[in-house]
Amino acid sequence: MAQTKKRSARLSAAVSATRDLVEDLVAGSHILAGLELVDAFGHLSARSDVNPRHFIISRSLAPALVTAADIMELGPDSEPLPGEKRKSFLERYIHGEIYRTRPDVKAIVHSHAPSVIPFGVTKARLRPIYHMAGFLWSGAPIFDIRKVRAANDLLIRDRPLGEALAGSLGNCTCVLMRGHGFTVVGGSIAEAVFRAYYTEMNARLQLQSEQLQGPIEFLSEAEGRGATKVNQATMARPWELWKKQLAGK
Repeated sequence: MAQTKKRSARLSAAVSATRDLVEDLVAGSHILAGLELVDAFGHLSARSDVNPRHFIISRSLAPALVTAADIMELGPDSEPLPGEKRKSFLERYIHGEIYRTRPDVKAIVHSHAPSVIPFGVTKARLRPIYHMAGFLWSGAPIFDIRKVRAANDLLIRDRPLGEALAGSLGNCTCVLMRGHGFTVVGGSIAEAVFRAYYTEMNARLQLQSEQLQGPIEFLSEAEGRGATKVNQATMARPWELWKKQLAGK
């Protein structure tokens, strides 16, 4: 952790965000990697707490390798600021267009976690199966890129595709991406990481439950709302645990 703190001290002067937000973005990226929600691919971003029209994200880099020096600032068009020479993620438009349409969103995770993929390519709906994933009460709509662009490579590589994805997300907390992965949003980096983890966990449990004698008793909307409220009040508990586990490595 001492090494992480030392590296975190090297912040780019061009980044309009507080040191705490940058350090949380670095920690969150490492936590997502440690939880195996991302590997060489996938990314975490945060809305700037200095300039809310901008967001911060690492340069194109595996999340486990991210340091504070790798953090970039992108404008409302999802493009790096003038003078920035480092390569950004191709799918940065996932983040920019969601921030543009959802003022309540402060952080976003994009993941390719394997357990979630089947729910984006079948008729089975991803629904909250236990209280930790209560936030899924809002739904997990499927974004099918073919409906926007027939000739595609499944990547959100420009603003029109990002805008379409944000439209599919709507007011939900999670959107599945057919043959690709999923994206979750949160009111903080901690909440976005929490939701990414428990989306994958819920998907795994739902797949297991499908093998047993059904039907599955999913959470009702009222239960999902209630569980979400309780979990939001205790968000610091898993976040501090994950950071502590990260420090011990």
